[in-house]
Amino acid sequence: MDYQTLTPHLNWPQNFNEVPKESFVRPDIYRAEVERIFYGREWHPIAHESELPNPGDFKTTKLVDVPLLIARGLDGTVRVFFNDCSHRGNQLETAPFGTKKEFECPYHRWLFSTEGQLIGCPNQSGYSPGFNRKDYPLSQPRTDSFLGLIFVTLSPDTESLDEFLGEEIKPALASLMGGDGRLKLLGYQKVCYHTNWKIYADNDGFHAPLLHKAFGLLNWQGAKGRQFTTTKRGHINLESQLSVATGENVLKDPSIIAFKGTDPSVGARVIQLFPTFVPVKHLDVINLRFANPLGVDKIEVHYAYFAHQDDDEELLRHRLRQSSNLVGPSGMISLEDASIFNRVFAGSFTPGNAIFQKGVKEFRKLPAQELQPNEEVGNLAWWEYYRTVMEFSRGDQA
Repeated sequence: MDYQTLTPHLNWPQNFNEVPKESFVRPDIYRAEVERIFYGREWHPIAHESELPNPGDFKTTKLVDVPLLIARGLDGTVRVFFNDCSHRGNQLETAPFGTKKEFECPYHRWLFSTEGQLIGCPNQSGYSPGFNRKDYPLSQPRTDSFLGLIFVTLSPDTESLDEFLGEEIKPALASLMGGDGRLKLLGYQKVCYHTNWKIYADNDGFHAPLLHKAFGLLNWQGAKGRQFTTTKRGHINLESQLSVATGENVLKDPSIIAFKGTDPSVGARVIQLFPTFVPVKHLDVINLRFANPLGVDKIEVHYAYFAHQDDDEELLRHRLRQSSNLVGPSGMISLEDASIFNRVFAGSFTPGNAIFQKGVKEFRKLPAQELQPNEEVGNLAWWEYYRTVMEFSRGDQA
């Protein structure tokens, strides 16, 4: 891809705590982001292997417009394919998930194994000279995984997944996924937000107790915990202490906010991997949020909820009740997010910059990597990496 043809002009402010509002609303910038970021040198989580526990299980998803098919073969191995027939490019599977022994293209009835091999096609005697089914498997993107979390990249030049995650994030991500990634899918909630993908990704620790009134139920300890950003890609890890509220006026059924975890000092953990992946653990909820932009003004988010394979039945049911009631798109804690995503997008059509304040100490360089969890400046390393990838030059403002 010739990036020179995909470099829209945008004069970026000199101050590191300012982001141009027009970056959220310009279609030409969005088109460049698709090529440079989503089809470029980044890793994108698309599923966890526990979503496909049995041979023949499959899941479909997209990376922007590119359709993907994730399948656990009858041999037990999970693979990612481009979701198109190797004959004429017809989308092979349209169901969001299911179980099959093979995949059949309805157009010309080519039949593929769950391992991606072409195993049948009608009227083969009339095909081109030298035709061999072995030459037409389903094509695959480059993939890798971390504790069962499956990543794809569309660029051969993307660094290794190990380098992409970095030594700072891997322990936090492992902890969020139960320590070893041995998860069990509980279910999904899916939603489309009328907002730019960067607004969805640009959440911070400052807003939580101010916007989300239900955080009062968790006695959100805004200054107790830690936040750090990575040096390379601006990944963010936020850890906060929670202590569950008590008393007759809290909830009629306080069991929904019970904390059965073993470390209340990290009662909440939120990780943000560039560009859009946000895994969350609040109390006993394990929530992996797979997000995909649908345009400059829309993003689809799949909230996937998990238990750990070692959970007993009581803990599994507890996680299920918390998941569906606390942190989903209509959850008691996070209900207000949808409105804010939309309102920030609406406000971004006005002139000027979005200006970060909480935690800002210097204007012309990034803040320290170690921050308080209730500061919003942790997002600035993410934004600096974004600006670099998009090749937006800083302007001459004083």
